[in-house]
Order: sequence, then structure tokens, then C-alpha cells
Amino acid sequence: MLSSYACTPAKTRGRLYREAESAFRSPFQRDRDRIIHSSAFRRLKHKTQVFVEHEGDYYRTRLTHSIEVAQVARTIAGALGFNEYLTEAVALAHDLGHTPFGHTGEDALNALMKPYGGFDHNAQALKIVTSLERHYAEWDGLNLTWEALEGIAKHNGPVAGDLPFALADYNARHDLELHTHASGEAQVAAIADDIAYNNHDLHDGLRAGLFSVDEIRALPIVGPAFAEVDARYPGLDQNRRRHEALRRVFGTMVEDVLIAARRRLQEVNPGSAADIRMAGRPVIGFSDHLFGDLKQIRAFLFKRMYRAPSVLEMRAQVTKVIEGLFPLFLADPELLPEEWREDVAKATNESDLARIVGDYIAGMTDRFALETHARLIG
Repeated sequence: MLSSYACTPAKTRGRLYREAESAFRSPFQRDRDRIIHSSAFRRLKHKTQVFVEHEGDYYRTRLTHSIEVAQVARTIAGALGFNEYLTEAVALAHDLGHTPFGHTGEDALNALMKPYGGFDHNAQALKIVTSLERHYAEWDGLNLTWEALEGIAKHNGPVAGDLPFALADYNARHDLELHTHASGEAQVAAIADDIAYNNHDLHDGLRAGLFSVDEIRALPIVGPAFAEVDARYPGLDQNRRRHEALRRVFGTMVEDVLIAARRRLQEVNPGSAADIRMAGRPVIGFSDHLFGDLKQIRAFLFKRMYRAPSVLEMRAQVTKVIEGLFPLFLADPELLPEEWREDVAKATNESDLARIVGDYIAGMTDRFALETHARLIG
């Protein structure tokens, strides 16, 4: 059952290009399905979170992360009465715009793209689903509903100030009301992202040997979870012990969001999806107490995982890959694949060409970027 403040298919603002709707799938179901079948979604299989894709088969990739986010998001959306299909669509699409090599690749590409309007992965995700996916006969992009596009653009909150070019360019043609908060469904997708990466970064950091169980037992939320497991299952082998403890950390975050969201929804008392957008503050988030605990966990992960010597060494190497490929393609666009030549021919200035090169590099997987750099540069 949907709540009065959920986004409903009957009240969708529709698609940029009019088309006949399905007789057996709602508009938001079709959004979800189109995202899953997109080329960009498949490429997430070989794009990484923290570790480079070839470093180990058990580390999260952008694809497995997106699936985990979608699962958490649907659970929360269902419990709060939001539209699960729209929530899932935004969750599955939220990382489509990521470059190879995670945030390291994004930082490098953004620095190179500064003179040409910058680079932002959320704006790039919007560009992918509105332009760069080119499979349909009648339009570029996936022709998603307004609600899905809004969620992709601003699931982390209102967007103001100097907009990345990709976001500003599309919004000028199709107003996504960037000054307001997103729907509750998009806010759920955003908090599910936080829950997923907080949990799996602990998993991956332990697996990589960057820190030990004894060290993370000193952290809030994590320590009590291990204590509960040890009391209930004394002598449990280390793999099961770790899994049981971290699933409790996971559950604690989800339960906290549900309690905090119900309280905020009661305070705001929205009667429609528009009321949530105009509430002036997020209605979905952690409680202040748990958010403080998570800040301590993030600080630990930043120091021991994201800034670990081995990770920093790889960050430096993959930054050089991006820094080598961008000026090479910019100086000689004939090196781009044939399917990109039509776009190159339409470029009227260096900024146009730089954005084409940026789009091409951003779409690369970790593996393909390394192979291309080795082939063209060495």
C-alpha cells in the first residue's frame, strides 16, 4: 500500500518524449527495467568502489554495490509506504556516471575538465540516461520519467551554485526543479547508498587486511555487534563471526533510519509527494546519535582504508592513467572509436571536444582504461 506522500504512477509528470505506456508495467517499473538493460549498467561490473577491479574477486564493484543499494532501498521504501519501483530505479541508476577507478578517477577527470565545465558523477549519470545511451529509434537516452530523472539528479539534496555542465545543460531543456529536495523515494535511495557502503567497506577492508577485527571492535555500533555475537555464539569461527557481527551493524543502520524517518514524517505531516519536496529539509536520514557514531566509523575508514599506503599507491597509478588518456584523445580525437566520430564531427570548439573525450573516458571500465593506456601510451 502506498502512502499519500508516495510518488504514484497515475500522477507522474511523464517523459520528455511522449510514448505509449505498457499495459502490464507501471512507468516506474519500465524506468527500472530500462536502467537494468542499459550498457552503462552492465559496465558497472568492471568498475570499482575502492579497490581496482582486478585486485580481487570478492571486493565490491559498482554493480554489486548498486544491487545492494537497491535491496536496502526497497526494504525501507516498502516499510515507509513509498513507491518501491521508483526507489529501486533511482538506486540502480545512482552510480551510472562513475568513472573507472572510483572516486580517484572522478577526482582526476574533474581536475582535467575544470576548464570545460567540470565533471560530477551524478550529473554524468543524468547525461547517460538522457543522451549517451543510444539504442532507441525515436530518442537518445532512456526516456525515463521526470520523477526518475529528478531522483538521479538530486537524491543527495537540492543542487545550487555553479552546476556541472552536464546537469545545467539538461536542466535548461527539462526543468528538474533542482532548488527543491527530491522525492521521498530518491531520499530513500540516497540513505540506502550510505548504509550499503558503510557496511561493505568494513567487509572489504577486513578482507584486504587493512585492519583487524580487534581494531574495529573499538568503534561504536561495531563493538556492541561483536559483543552480542560472541555472547550468543562463543567459539564461532572468524568468518562467520565477522559476518554475523556486520549483518547486525547493517540491521542497526536500517532500523535507525526507519525510526528517524517515521518521526520526521510525523513532524512534516506531508499529504503528497510535493509536500516532501517542499519540506525544506530531508525527511529520510539517520538519527543524530547514529549519525555521530557513523562519523567515527567513516573517520576510521578514511585513515585506515581510503588512505592506506597500498590504496594511495594505486590511486597515484590510476590517476596517471586518466591524466595520460585525456590529453592524448583531446589532441588526437581520431584515436576515439568509430562510433564516437559523429559526435567529434559536430564539435565546434575545444570545450565540445573535451566533453566528448570526458564522456568516453568516464564510460571506461577499470580494465579497459588500463588496457587502453598500455596500448596507446605504454
